[in-house]
Amino acid sequence: MRFGILGETRAWRGDGGEVPLGGPARRALLALLLVRPGEVVSSDRLVEEIDPAGALSAHSLQSQVSRLRTALGGGAVIERAGAGYRIAVDPDDVDACRFERLAGAGRAALAGGDAGRALALLREALELWRGPALAELPDSETARSAAARLEEQRLGAVEDRIEAALRLGEQGAVVAELRELVGRHPLRERLAGLLMRALFAAGGQAEALVVFEEIRRRLADELGADPSAELAALHRELLSADPAPAPAAPPAQLTSFVGRSGEVAEVAGLLRVARLVTLTGPGGVGKTRLSVEVAGAEAADAEGAAGEVCFVELAPLRDGAGLPQALLGALGLRENGLQMDGGAKAPVDRLIAALSDQVLLLVLDNCEHVVDEVAKLAARLLATCPRLRVLATSREPLGIIGEHLVQVRPLDADAAVRLFTERARAVRRGFTADPGLLRRICAALDDLPLAIELAAARSRTLEAGDLAGRLDDLLGVASRGNRTADERHRTLRSVVAWSWDLLSEPEQRAARRFAVFAGGATAESAMRVCGTDGETLESLVDKSLLEFAGGRYRMLETIRAYGGELLDAAGERASVRRGHARRVLELVREADPHLRRAEQLEWLPVVAAEHGDLVAALHWAVEEAETGLAFELLASAFTYLWIRGASASAAPQATALLARVGEAVPAGLGEEYAACALLAASASASGDAGQEMWQRHRAAAAKALAAAWPGDRPGRYPVVLLLWMMRNANGPDPEGAFALVSSQRDCAEPWARAAAHYVSGFGRLGEGDPAGAEHAFGEALRGFRSLGDRWGSALALDTLAGAAAARGDRGRAVALTDEALVLTEQLGALEDSADLLVNRGDHRAGDDAAAARADYARAAVLARRAGSSTYLAAALRGLGDIALGEGDLADAERLYAEALERIDPHWIKSLGPRLRTLIGLGRVADARGHGAEARGRYREAAAAADGMGTSASEVLRMLGLPEEVVDTVLSTVTSPR
Repeated sequence: MRFGILGETRAWRGDGGEVPLGGPARRALLALLLVRPGEVVSSDRLVEEIDPAGALSAHSLQSQVSRLRTALGGGAVIERAGAGYRIAVDPDDVDACRFERLAGAGRAALAGGDAGRALALLREALELWRGPALAELPDSETARSAAARLEEQRLGAVEDRIEAALRLGEQGAVVAELRELVGRHPLRERLAGLLMRALFAAGGQAEALVVFEEIRRRLADELGADPSAELAALHRELLSADPAPAPAAPPAQLTSFVGRSGEVAEVAGLLRVARLVTLTGPGGVGKTRLSVEVAGAEAADAEGAAGEVCFVELAPLRDGAGLPQALLGALGLRENGLQMDGGAKAPVDRLIAALSDQVLLLVLDNCEHVVDEVAKLAARLLATCPRLRVLATSREPLGIIGEHLVQVRPLDADAAVRLFTERARAVRRGFTADPGLLRRICAALDDLPLAIELAAARSRTLEAGDLAGRLDDLLGVASRGNRTADERHRTLRSVVAWSWDLLSEPEQRAARRFAVFAGGATAESAMRVCGTDGETLESLVDKSLLEFAGGRYRMLETIRAYGGELLDAAGERASVRRGHARRVLELVREADPHLRRAEQLEWLPVVAAEHGDLVAALHWAVEEAETGLAFELLASAFTYLWIRGASASAAPQATALLARVGEAVPAGLGEEYAACALLAASASASGDAGQEMWQRHRAAAAKALAAAWPGDRPGRYPVVLLLWMMRNANGPDPEGAFALVSSQRDCAEPWARAAAHYVSGFGRLGEGDPAGAEHAFGEALRGFRSLGDRWGSALALDTLAGAAAARGDRGRAVALTDEALVLTEQLGALEDSADLLVNRGDHRAGDDAAAARADYARAAVLARRAGSSTYLAAALRGLGDIALGEGDLADAERLYAEALERIDPHWIKSLGPRLRTLIGLGRVADARGHGAEARGRYREAAAAADGMGTSASEVLRMLGLPEEVVDTVLSTVTSPR
């Protein structure tokens, strides 16, 4: 018989049937005896604890024991022993005892390093619980004591089980549970540590650090204690870890790699001594596949000498203008941060900043159509990033100094036959053929891998002999000698054409139309644009004309180029490209509202997968004067481009569109026109020309936008409204921007309403009303949070933290910054996380220099990774402050000087770091007794502050500088030279 006290008191026979125990007195009696099976419990204690009211007599107890014996039958013996009773059962038949045994064994296995066994034992132990232990004896002292002990053991077993799961890499399965447990046990350090580890393993470093700060504050506030040494050590470990963005991995391969192991070793060996290697050869010879295998070998280097690998597919680029953005995207870097006041570095400068200290192999695939631009960029990156190596594939060399060329040749005879056989067996089970015949087929195909794969796909319907005869007729191979690269290219083209000709008419139509997709397509998009069905697409995969992986269909570039020619020949290019652009518009339009709500993290990658096709559709629409479609594409993609940090990738098309239409706003497209103007002005690469364009179109866009958002009805693109208000609130038309704000605070569109509150907070600051500003920022935060928008919430939290710090509430400033950090990390905004870490360091510096130093150091790591020189400068300035506070004048001066070199003096976000850095240099000079130098630095800082359109004293105090520092700077301004 088995017994249960982990929940309601229960008993079961050996066959699983439950034993009816009777009323509450009998169940309480059994439970008390089962707390310690085999031990005697006195009659007096049983009477007192079964019925504390005293209604149960000794005689009644004997009666209950008798009835319980009858109910249990021969399954258990209740014995009279002295002045009490005991139950004679095997402890392992009692769920509580069995739980303790299994939990102990699980903990021992965990300590011994066997996480798998530990997890199994602990799960078995915890499954025994059906509810609170001894739940039916709330008034029993014995039961309460035993229940407390068992509940503590239960929680310990849960912790052990989660520990085991984390060791096995199952962090995703335990984060939600850990959050709930930490909420119920807010002072339990082990749970907090487990949650920190789980979040970090799942990629949430900032969120893990927030958990530490929360328990640190609770321990201090409620217990007056510091975190344990173990938790503090975990905190330090997380601070020192480097959550670099994941560069694009080489594309997953669906087939085996045949016959080039020696070449992989050769190229990998060459990359050990050369920093630029280019694989050259005709189309279809296998350059891309060889580069993928080399990249995989480098990434798997057991010694870690190779560093990271980033694979960049250049085939989707129409021209070289988008090359830097393509590299940024592949590296996992944003083109701009979440902040909306400009100042982003040019993409090439950002690349250099991000790669300057990084050990990386950059694989640039399919360079031939942008070879000049690739050569210039590769030369610059290699010259400025000493630990960077480049592996390129191209039909022609890059032609720059230091380039090592590797001619990729066709497969050798044996490898070619093996490749044909493997691919033929993939479409025809049990395929066999005479090796000599297969050798003749492969020779006819010049042993080119792509040609072999296309021919082998035909083995599904053609016998090898028939196939050989057809190829002989097609290629005229009888008198062939050595073949040049150009001749091999003609061979490949002939085989592609032959494979194409064997397609049915619906298959040919679908294949040529698919050539408009720059980055592949989902099944739905492919069917819609190509006017086909799923069966046809699958047939094209079977015949090696398409590939399918990761939920998307793709076409090899050689085949895509041929399909594009046939699309032109069929006279379908304009109609299919228009259909493609409209499909892209449909996708981004569907995604737009989701990107401002809680589901934005799920929708961002959906739109990101279409990024190449978005750029291609924009390029076509602008080039073909489809201005309405182009405006709608830009506006519908606006939210995605800003949150993703990819606005610069659309700037060239936006600029070209405005140049085409001039200052005449198309009817009904006022919001779209404003979106276009903002995007055109967003890229620093546009320089003076871009700013001139912005000034030309701003007034027309402002008028159109005001008409589109009159306040009595919502517009279509609320993010455009926010960006417009922010651009002008800090720019040429603050009055117009804030007038637009005032009309939107009661807008029916909730995101726009929150955005209006956010912008109005800056207006309150400008009016000298910090309390009103804080209220407005708070309203914005509530609005963004109600929608689940992380972007808007992060912006509002940052401004609220600044407001709290300005009124001296450093603790609240830190807490708000912690929340913002969680959100920027979820959005992958490294430079914004760096900015927030610097802010948090500033909030902490007065009370906890060590914590501030850790924040500044972490910010510097993230800023370097993001390629953000301004935020790196801010972090260096913070480290300079710490060094100055510790009396290390040399280190402080070095850090300040390096910071000043990196600051962009023309960007508004640089004002604070620049002022603090100048003041820091002045304080260093003061400490050395160099009064004239110090006064010069202070005057420089005051002049920069005066240039903000308000008093220098107000600007300096808004930065949260100590009053004595502000007084020193201001007194210098008024003192004689």
